[in-house]
Amino acid sequence: MAERVVPEERRRRRRPTKRGAVLSERLILETALRLVAQHGADALSVRRLGAALGADPSALYRYFRNTDALLLALADELVGRAQEGWAATGDWREDLRSMGLRIHASYLANPQAAVLAAHRTTGRRHETRAVERILGILRTAGFPDALAVRVYHAFVDQALAFAAQDAAAAALPPAAAEADAGVWRSVYGRLPADTHPHIAATYPLLAADMRDSGYPFALELMLTAVAALHPDARATPSG
Repeated sequence: MAERVVPEERRRRRRPTKRGAVLSERLILETALRLVAQHGADALSVRRLGAALGADPSALYRYFRNTDALLLALADELVGRAQEGWAATGDWREDLRSMGLRIHASYLANPQAAVLAAHRTTGRRHETRAVERILGILRTAGFPDALAVRVYHAFVDQALAFAAQDAAAAALPPAAAEADAGVWRSVYGRLPADTHPHIAATYPLLAADMRDSGYPFALELMLTAVAALHPDARATPSG
């Protein structure tokens, strides 16, 4: 796409597309997510989007100056979906837990888009709201600013790293996913105890645990560590 986006106040297309819909940023994003889910990264093109929308591809320039701007909007949309219906409880640990799990779930619900977008920083509305909320949770809970920033950084990176990894696995073609899962049976399940005693001893537990994401447990480990860093936890008891 060329960089000639139209200002916000002039964007709205008044005539319906060939498919009877009025073009909007929301419609473009929803269509892009659907196409990426069906066809992967190659679907994120002006030609394919225009065809799916029943609109001249050049009309998309009124909303996004290039495909990277569209990708950033998709990334921000995933962050926004993670926050739908979220409300702080006042318990910092529960609030961070729910926020992290929501981010992870939002990306897993859109694995193809997550693979493209999990590593991007958008600076858009939903992302800035998430940054504000997470920092607010930590500062309101009494974490000093320097520590709140470091915890925020680790928390977000952990959530997005697991989301990207798990989304990449979910986006695998069925045959590849089945082959990967089969490695635990065909390789690890057959390793003898005399050469790999620890794998042999734990194999049933290992094979069962590896079927699911490690994120929920990793998140709990992080929250436990963060709680130990809170000023109240480190305070020297009086007397």
